[in-house]
Amino acid sequence: MSRIGKRPINIPAKVQVSIEGQHVAVKGPKGELSRVLPSEVSIEQEGETILVKRRDESRAARQRHGLSRTLVANMVDGVSQGFQRRLEIQGVGYRAAVQGRNLVLNVGYSHPVQIEPPDGIQMAVENNTNVVVSGIDKEIVGNIAARIRAVRPPEVYKGKGIRYAGEVVRRKAGKAGKK
Repeated sequence: MSRIGKRPINIPAKVQVSIEGQHVAVKGPKGELSRVLPSEVSIEQEGETILVKRRDESRAARQRHGLSRTLVANMVDGVSQGFQRRLEIQGVGYRAAVQGRNLVLNVGYSHPVQIEPPDGIQMAVENNTNVVVSGIDKEIVGNIAARIRAVRPPEVYKGKGIRYAGEVVRRKAGKAGKK
């Protein structure tokens, strides 16, 4: 039995959940999310908790049990608290700025790189070098943060580039000098 899948999901006070077959819609103070769950699992609401159960013991049902529970739990957390991902920019002259809704990165290329966020995603810049991506959908927030990091991933010799806050980049030694 999936350890994650069998845990119940608690519903906060200001969140409403509607279940119609495999379609789950969650509405809360921050917004509204909906998703269609795989047919191998069933979902039921009992009072202030949601339970995700397998329909049978097939391999596909076992694989999707914990996934489905986590997806629904992330939807409930997103509409009640929201998610955010922080990135740090390191390097001389590297900086970020927000122009309108777009994020503009100056990270050593001959041109500034613009990233346009999808609806429901907010971007903020602190001290020109810290970028905060926030929204209610954990998947989209993570994907946008990964796209920002992919513009200039941290390099291993000098440590320059864009990294997640708290990410540790293992440094390599440079060239060995001649005697």
